[in-house]
Amino acid sequence: MPVTIHLLSKTKSLPLVIVLHGGGGNARNAAYMTGFSRKSDEEGFIVVYPNGTGKLKRDILLTWNAGNCCGYALENNIDDTGFIDALIERLERQLPINERQIFVTGISNGGMMSYRIGCELSGKIAAIAPVAGALNLEECKPTHPVSVIIFHGTEDKHVLYKGGKPLRQADRNERIDRSVSYAVSFWVGHNKCSVNPKVDENGSIIKEAHGNCENGSDVVLYTIKGEGHTWPGGKKGGYPGADESIGEISATDIMWDFFKNHSKR
Repeated sequence: MPVTIHLLSKTKSLPLVIVLHGGGGNARNAAYMTGFSRKSDEEGFIVVYPNGTGKLKRDILLTWNAGNCCGYALENNIDDTGFIDALIERLERQLPINERQIFVTGISNGGMMSYRIGCELSGKIAAIAPVAGALNLEECKPTHPVSVIIFHGTEDKHVLYKGGKPLRQADRNERIDRSVSYAVSFWVGHNKCSVNPKVDENGSIIKEAHGNCENGSDVVLYTIKGEGHTWPGGKKGGYPGADESIGEISATDIMWDFFKNHSKR
């Protein structure tokens, strides 16, 4: 599984952000959609774009095994959690990474995988930021608090905001996605947060922030009314019929601000 690494400095201990592409995508597409390389240059952190797996000998139609999705990785029971774990260990040997500031994000199938990593690598991961994903694992048993920031559009047809069978699906494996509210409730409960969020609404954006969580963690949801299956504020996905972001917020900017304020304790 090739990995694309972008870093500005090798001289000091730096945060690490792992960005996971969507189903059928690849590292180049993830970098293009999110703009995280530019952000890493501005803010001074390491960003890594790993590739999932696929049946072809080219980096196309790649997927992650996120539990019940998707494609080749699911069908072949690829140990993607083990891959990300090994990737982190390798990067820590080769690069000046701050072990208290390791973060994972991803979109769609990559967003689902970021949930799985939060469940299974909670001892290493400080925060996750799923975008247009779903927490579909049969069992999620994190052993440590993990800060979570979620972005999801109400008009997402690929991973429905309220859960259910996708209205648009390229993957031949049928699935039922859990709702966004299920993921929020799970992490609020696990992190022992306040169940009553602070709610801010501005234009199409609803921010719900659950504070007072264990070990300084937080759980935040950004609901984007009218947004489809997108990286909010990012580039359009590179596949036919991809949705365009309405562009009211930048998920990349917001999640980096969240990441840098949520180191592992």
